Amino acid sequence: MSKSLQSLIRSGTKLYLDSVAPAEVDQNLAWGAVGATSNPAIISKIVEDGGLDDVIEKLLGDGTDDEAIAWELTDRLVRDAQAKFLPIHQASGGNAGWVSFELDPLLEDPSENLTNEERASRYIELGKRWAEGHTNRMIKVPATEGGIAALEELAAAGVTLNVTLMFTADQYRRAREAIWRGAQRRGDLANFKSVYSIFVSRIDVYTQKHLPNLSPAAQGNVGILNAKRIWAENRDFWSDKNLPLEQELIFASTGVKDKQSPPWKYVQALAGSDIQTNPPETNQAIAAADIEFTRTVDQLPSEAVQQEIDAALDIEHMHRGLMEEGIDKFVQPQRALLKIVQEKRQTLAAR
Repeated sequence: MSKSLQSLIRSGTKLYLDSVAPAEVDQNLAWGAVGATSNPAIISKIVEDGGLDDVIEKLLGDGTDDEAIAWELTDRLVRDAQAKFLPIHQASGGNAGWVSFELDPLLEDPSENLTNEERASRYIELGKRWAEGHTNRMIKVPATEGGIAALEELAAAGVTLNVTLMFTADQYRRAREAIWRGAQRRGDLANFKSVYSIFVSRIDVYTQKHLPNLSPAAQGNVGILNAKRIWAENRDFWSDKNLPLEQELIFASTGVKDKQSPPWKYVQALAGSDIQTNPPETNQAIAAADIEFTRTVDQLPSEAVQQEIDAALDIEHMHRGLMEEGIDKFVQPQRALLKIVQEKRQTLAAR
C-alpha cells in the first residue's frame, strides 16, 4: 500500500473511490479504499471504452430499449463493485464498504417539465426499487427541492441514503432533518446510516470568478471552510443520538480545478475524519507522492480570513449559480450515456 495513502487512512479518513471501473476499484482496494461511488459520467466512460459490448449485444438481442440497457449496465457495474467491498462492509458492521448508486438525473432536466412533487414521487419509487435486495448499496439523491422532498419517505422505508449535489449548510440541514424524521419512523435504528456529500472544489471555482478580490489567504479556501463548518455541525448534531452507525459527511469534488495547486490540496485540508470520495487520478497522484497526512479537518482558517469570506460571500447567489451548473452537469452525462448506448446499438447491429 502507498505510504501516503496509508497516512491519510491513519489520520481517520475513510478513503472512497469516485469510480466503479473494475480496474480502478481493484487498484484502490489495494491502496486501502473502503467504498466507491458511481455516476453517469463514470458509467459513460466505461461503456464508451467497449468493455461491456458483449453485455450490450445480449441485451439488444433480448429486445431491450436504450434506457433499460443504460440502467442495466449501471446496475451491473455497481453490483460488481459492491461484491468487492462487501467483506469490508461486513467487517465494519456497516460503517464502510458502501457503493453509491445515483438515481435518474433526467428527473432534474428542466426540459422534462416535472413539478417538484412529481420528482419527489419518482425519487421515492426509484430509490426503493434500486435499493431492494442490496446489503451495501447507498442510493444517491440530489439536494434539490424534489430530492429533499423524497428523503423522509425513503429513510422511513429503510433506504440508505447519500445526499449529493450539496453546496450549502442550508441544504445539509434540510436533508439531515428530513432523513432523521424518516429514520425515527422506523421500528429499529440498528442499520440506519446516512451520508451527506459536500462539494468542495466547485465552490472555489465560483469564488475565483465572482469574488476575484479575495485576499490570497482567503481565495481557494472558501470551499474548505464551508466543508469544515458543515462537518463540525454534523458531528455535533449526531453526537447525542447514540446510534450504532456513523452518520457522516462525504467530502466530494476533491479533485483540484486550479492546476497551480497540488492534486492533494483538498484531501490534505480535510484529512482526519469521515469520508473522502476522490477521483482515481487524485488517489493515483497521492499514491505516487511522498507526503504525510495528519488530521486537519477540525483546523479552521484564521478568524480574519473567516470574517473576510463571510463578509464577501453571498450564499444565496452562490447556491443558485452552483445548483444551475450542478444540475446541468448532473443531466448531461445521463444524456451522453443514452447516446453512447444508441451508438453501440448501431455499431453492433452493423456487424
